[in-house]
Amino acid sequence: MAQEKTIDFTRSLTVGEVAQRSGVPVSTIHFYESKGLIASTRSTGNQRRFPSVVLRYIAVIKVAQRTGIPLDEIKEALGRYPAGSKLTAAQWRELSSRWRQSLEERIRTLTQLRDKLDGCIGCGCLSLEECPLRNPQDVLGRQGPGPRILEQS
Repeated sequence: MAQEKTIDFTRSLTVGEVAQRSGVPVSTIHFYESKGLIASTRSTGNQRRFPSVVLRYIAVIKVAQRTGIPLDEIKEALGRYPAGSKLTAAQWRELSSRWRQSLEERIRTLTQLRDKLDGCIGCGCLSLEECPLRNPQDVLGRQGPGPRILEQS
């Protein structure tokens, strides 16, 4: 009968172990550390060692990035808690709720972009000839450069 391998969650992990268990390359771990998103200590041999809780932080960072949250916002949100601490379920809910408004705005913008993309992307540069009904005489172009229609609520 095969022996079950138990994982010691209290010991420090090498950067290679973190990469393997988190599914991100070592270079990404170094990048996250350089940006202050995660932290390591040094062994007596001057090798990086990470607490196992870093795996949870990396998971949150990956999910947040996938939803389009900038690293600065992720760092700010994680920075509200002691570095490397095991956050409670309530703290994780608080963390995610801080991103809710930003995500809802992003969803609204993406939905609007999807719905308007077939006709016009909303910029003034093509509106004079292409969108005479939505933007006669390039009225939106006078408001400034860029996707004026898309930026309207």
